[in-house]
Amino acid sequence: MRLIRVLVGDDSVATVSEVLDDEGIDFVTTEERDRDAVVIEFPLPVQAVDSVLDRLREEGFDDGSYTVIANAESATTERFDELEARYVEGTEETDSVAHEEVRSKARSLLPDRRTYYAMTVLSVLVATAGLLLDSPAVVIGSMAIAPQVGATITASVGTVVGDRRMAIDGTRSLALGLLVAVVGAVVFGWILRSTGFFPPALDVTTVEQISSRISPGLLSLLLGLCAGSAAAFGVATDLPLSLVGVAIAAAVVPAAAAVGIGVVWGLPLVAFGAAVLLLINAVSILLAGTVTLWYLGYRPEGWTPGALRANLTTGEASVGLATVVLLLVVASGPTVAMVEHVSLENAANGAVQDTLERPEYRRLSLVSVRTGFTDLGLLGIQQEVTVRVRRPVDESYPSLAADIAAQVEEASGQPVSISIEFVEQQEYEP
Repeated sequence: MRLIRVLVGDDSVATVSEVLDDEGIDFVTTEERDRDAVVIEFPLPVQAVDSVLDRLREEGFDDGSYTVIANAESATTERFDELEARYVEGTEETDSVAHEEVRSKARSLLPDRRTYYAMTVLSVLVATAGLLLDSPAVVIGSMAIAPQVGATITASVGTVVGDRRMAIDGTRSLALGLLVAVVGAVVFGWILRSTGFFPPALDVTTVEQISSRISPGLLSLLLGLCAGSAAAFGVATDLPLSLVGVAIAAAVVPAAAAVGIGVVWGLPLVAFGAAVLLLINAVSILLAGTVTLWYLGYRPEGWTPGALRANLTTGEASVGLATVVLLLVVASGPTVAMVEHVSLENAANGAVQDTLERPEYRRLSLVSVRTGFTDLGLLGIQQEVTVRVRRPVDESYPSLAADIAAQVEEASGQPVSISIEFVEQQEYEP
């Protein structure tokens, strides 16, 4: 519930009072002695704030001089139950909060710089340790303290409402925060490796928590899109944002830690794959949040429905358009890499399945297929596919790698390196 206070000039009191009466809203007025105006105060359900303020603006009331929207615990007035029945339970039911409140909430979610970057460093340190320990619980703990939700929501809200300062502050905070996270992961990973906490010969690609974050795919993209959309719903519908913050952190913080681990262990494809995942998720979060807020009805100030060309010439709308175009340009390169990787991954999965269906391999069972991330020809590294299969302990399959390689090359049109890992299986039947 919200308590609204507006400062109304003497010449507008009758108009505002008439609108409130017509809407069935109980209100009180307080005369301002120092100016020819009165303060009108009235309680509203959260869902009614935007509608009522829009109605007042349509009648010529300027709410830019003094309007306060405050939280209230309860209200007992003659017609408040009717308002709740109308906006909370009736045909005008909606969870959306007012544009002004969305702006205010988004600004309040972005902490001061020292706190933001300190919490970012702490979260990536925990995430790096969790990845190297292969501990999902520790990785989840890093997500709980990551502050990226404030930056993403601020950027999305600023883009949609055309607030250039908010859009820049949010986007810059997210970009710099992720850069700080990567640098922190590199420094922390180097300390752990050089001091012997983890052996330099450790193959980090075999660690499940790391290997799952170095090969971006469609499911990774889905995580970013869902997290961004959930953040927009949270800020626009008065829902708690704590769990949304964890979802956003899940999409970016472990990926930033994986970039640092790849750099420290000298594995270009690990660092490159994790960096692509990080960038794709960050951009998808911002785009999904922006699109969702637009879908919920938030627009730049002065937006005229049905006049798209005229709206795009205004300063507020051009801010949003420029931000979206910039995000799409930034994401174009990583998107190409992800599409190429997904294509090879699908080809490898199909080729492995077709090969294992041959009669000579009927006693083998597939455990997993892991496709190395593409370098887009930038690093000159051979594409590699690692296949893990379970076999009887007394049998060998020397031509399996060559057979799978031939199938993958035929399906994908490019040569790949095939690595077979056998898991031996011994059975006893009484």
